[in-house]
Amino acid sequence: MAKKEHISETPATQFLRKHGIAFSEHPYPYEEHGGTSVSARALGVPEHHVVKTLVMQDEAAKPLIVLMHGDCKVSTKNLARAIACKSVEPCKPEVAQRHSGFQIGGTSPFGTRKTLPVYVEESILALETIYINGGRRGYLVGIAPRVLVELLGARPVRCALEE
Repeated sequence: MAKKEHISETPATQFLRKHGIAFSEHPYPYEEHGGTSVSARALGVPEHHVVKTLVMQDEAAKPLIVLMHGDCKVSTKNLARAIACKSVEPCKPEVAQRHSGFQIGGTSPFGTRKTLPVYVEESILALETIYINGGRRGYLVGIAPRVLVELLGARPVRCALEE
């Protein structure tokens, strides 16, 4: 029997285990600024199934999380309209890290330092399995997308733009 690579806990995996959520672990060699194309290639899955966790803020600088397909961008205009805000913009890296408690490139929507509102691109919920950051650079977890709604109360939105 092959020895399974041991992966140390993260706040994200602790959160998932505490809530009894089944997930698969997928470490991969992290590349600085490699994005979801690197992780999708390393895992051998479509980039559309790799979900990026983006920390953004509204016009009042209130933070929020947007979950988006790896091969799409967020239309901040459409997102702002969908959540009844004047504007939405990405947080600066140090601000995003302060809100989430995770290092940029290792941000997970699970186990964040503060409870933040979560919005998910609607079409993500139609996938069978998604691969989302497990709280560390070079580490994704495979889960059923319904967990995003059931556990995080993620609200579906339509704000995807093809890359």
